[in-house]
Amino acid sequence: MNESTVIEPGERTAEELLSGLQAGKRFIVQTEVLGSLEELTLRFDGEIYYCDSPTILHKHTDAEEMRECIENLGFARDDPN
Repeated sequence: MNESTVIEPGERTAEELLSGLQAGKRFIVQTEVLGSLEELTLRFDGEIYYCDSPTILHKHTDAEEMRECIENLGFARDDPN
């Protein structure tokens, strides 16, 4: 299993997250949901992108779908370019 990098929402751009996932990294995003700390894992198995927690599992078949998920969940920092 790959070692996970723990990040907070907005710490990286969507492109940085996607590049890391494609390089085999996995990210744990720590965020607060209804007053509780929740961890969501972003990962890529070479075919499917995943955004999962103990209660949800989002699967995405391509990088564009995953980018949209990352942005919709507020995990990405705005890209200044």
